[in-house]
Amino acid sequence: MTPPQQVNHFLGKYCIECHDSSIQKGDRDFESFSLPLKSVADLISAKEIIDQITLKEMPPKKADQPSDEERLAMLRALREGTVAARSKLESSGSRTVMRRLSSREYENTIATLFGRRVDTLGLTADFPKEKTSRHIDTIGQTLVTSGFLVDQYFQAANRLVETRLGKPVMEPKEWRFNGHFVQYEELYGSHKDAFNFGFLNLYEQPNTDTRQGGYGHIEDFLKGVPVSGMYDIEVEAQARHRDTHYDPAIFGIDFSEPFILGIVPGDVTKGHIHYPQAIEPVLATKTVPDDKPTRLSFRVWLEAGQTPRFIFPNGPYESRASVITINQKYKDEFKEKIPTSLVGRAHILREGKLPHIRISEVKIKGPVTEKGGSAEEAAVFGNEGFKEDRAMDQLFAFAEKAYRRPLADSDRKPLRALYEKRLGEKAAPRQAALDVVKLILCSPSFLYLSEITDESSKALKPYDLASRLSFALWAGPPDRALLDAAKSGQLTQDAELKKHVQRMLSDERSTAFINGFLDSWLSLRDLGSQPPPRETNRSYYAENLPDSMKTEVRLFFRDLLKNNGSAAQFISADYTFVDKKLAKLYELPEAKSLRLADGFKKVSLQGNQHRGGLMGMAGVLTVSANGVESSPVTRGVWVSENILGIHPPPPPDEVPAIEPDVSGATTIRERLAKHSTDKTCAECHHKIDPLGFSLEAFDPIGRWRTTYPKPKKKDAPAPVIDTTGEFPSGETYQDFAGFKEILRKTREDLFIRHLIGEMLSYSTGRLMESTDDFVIQDIHDKAKQQGLGLRAIIAECLTSEIFRSR
Repeated sequence: MTPPQQVNHFLGKYCIECHDSSIQKGDRDFESFSLPLKSVADLISAKEIIDQITLKEMPPKKADQPSDEERLAMLRALREGTVAARSKLESSGSRTVMRRLSSREYENTIATLFGRRVDTLGLTADFPKEKTSRHIDTIGQTLVTSGFLVDQYFQAANRLVETRLGKPVMEPKEWRFNGHFVQYEELYGSHKDAFNFGFLNLYEQPNTDTRQGGYGHIEDFLKGVPVSGMYDIEVEAQARHRDTHYDPAIFGIDFSEPFILGIVPGDVTKGHIHYPQAIEPVLATKTVPDDKPTRLSFRVWLEAGQTPRFIFPNGPYESRASVITINQKYKDEFKEKIPTSLVGRAHILREGKLPHIRISEVKIKGPVTEKGGSAEEAAVFGNEGFKEDRAMDQLFAFAEKAYRRPLADSDRKPLRALYEKRLGEKAAPRQAALDVVKLILCSPSFLYLSEITDESSKALKPYDLASRLSFALWAGPPDRALLDAAKSGQLTQDAELKKHVQRMLSDERSTAFINGFLDSWLSLRDLGSQPPPRETNRSYYAENLPDSMKTEVRLFFRDLLKNNGSAAQFISADYTFVDKKLAKLYELPEAKSLRLADGFKKVSLQGNQHRGGLMGMAGVLTVSANGVESSPVTRGVWVSENILGIHPPPPPDEVPAIEPDVSGATTIRERLAKHSTDKTCAECHHKIDPLGFSLEAFDPIGRWRTTYPKPKKKDAPAPVIDTTGEFPSGETYQDFAGFKEILRKTREDLFIRHLIGEMLSYSTGRLMESTDDFVIQDIHDKAKQQGLGLRAIIAECLTSEIFRSR
């Protein structure tokens, strides 16, 4: 029977008696239900039927029951019908819906237009959280605009323009602080007692749980700097007791590494100055010498009202816990009485060797005068700055950059009208111009990738193509070379487009593409959203492993891109990039020779059966786990969706999740076996679980292991991990290396086509549809002829018919 016939037969035999148009038990009428599904209501009905059949709740127990074969045939038909219907109902007609800039692209575009970083302003901090479609954040149908977001755009434009261009002219000023370094909560009493607030001390890294000594502020400078600008900060600091005799395990850090001092902005109006705040990008860092107090100089950007705060990025993990342990373990070393609370540290500061950074003086000078005026002034008004007699010409020139195309009369008219209106209201010419700049930054022509290509035309016109290309590769506006190619009309020619693709891929700004695409394709932006327990994964927090994990994936991608390496190496490779922290996590020999100052190094994985390729990277293994424990199901689904491009149907809502066995009496495979005894469940698990079984050799943060955690039951051995598996197609593997080998040999084409589809979805702003399969196959064939080089694949995608079409 065909799928529609199977559905009609099943419903007629087992369901219609209670769910026809006259009876409608449970308000369900299946008399007119059939394939193909034509509406959202049909999709909802199909899901309900799938759930009831899977759970065996329908037909009722007293009624005739279908055989397992009948259930499976019905489920297959409905699932296939659901996939087909969703593709049709969600289709954009193979056209990109006009989309707005994502928050990421918005900030990057603003920074480009204004010639300076803007992350210190936190312009998008209060924007609604971006929605994604299949983890991709550039899809037009998802990037909707609400009334609240429109209001946020107005507020952001006003704050940006007034803070950066409307600030008063101010001569440099100097502030000096060498006392009254008050720090709050548990530190207050100890610091007053030990040195009467004579020093500013940093005891721990910012990313801690109890937060006692991770941020050092200047109590007498809470009001912050008077205007936004560059400020010179001189700090007299010393690394104290890096040679401590206390057990290093207390602090959870590597004492062979020198201490680092960093600066982040703080704003007393935005939250507790003693705790983390929403806007605190790292402005600068320097190594602190051990031997004696040393003067360290920094030049940093601060916004009006921001005060510098000092951090200890590689500091001890938990200050409070460290002090309590020292007071317990080393109590006999102290002459003074130890406080009963055990959190007091005055006696340790006087007598002991508590590792910390000590600051004795801070000087701040600024704002620094910029030669030729500010970067923002030159970026918006030109090198000569604002000129009243040429105001409209300057504003039109800026609008062209912001709109990424030549202006039409309809663009100029509202800009001129606002400028003249503000002058009529007695505003100063400069202020009138600033108000026009705000209008430009709130225009749909700026906020949207608004195509000027005719609706009837399929191929993008040059300026639209330039914007699509620049936002795909740089997450920002086109540069002058790209706009010139658009102006000449040559950009739509194959050779010219290919030339710019290669040029832009080689530019440092392509980092925005690497980061954005990997966040979308591999869901890397979710890394850290399900953090593991602190007590059993100390290094994850103490060494800021998520940052290193992301960097490894990005450097590997960049290396393949730079050298046009085969994209098949995403599945299996004999090298990767690690820093000292990852080398230790991976138990590589480089852990003994690398220093933090060395950064990341390309290392060989020849003969290493535990690593190699994306699925051996801690970032991927962490983002595909649930934080608490690993699971072949969650990792199997991740591999299915992100590596093979196959999206398994979701389980019925009523099916309970597989509960973790906290006693350790059973393995996850044993629990899965019970969970999947039902053939309707096994139908999907049979495809998903083999993709995750070998990855059980990695714990939730990607450490290699051969056994599960030891059970709580006394003398019970730790369960050995079974990494074997069998694909539905019959191939078997024994371990992680064997699993990757099967993927490389039998599913490489599937992976490459999925990678091409992800690349096209990310760069065009729409999900690929079945009608795009022919172009994807053509790109795949061309890529094969070029050895599957990643650079070649990207170039083929960005010069394809799909990319160049509306």
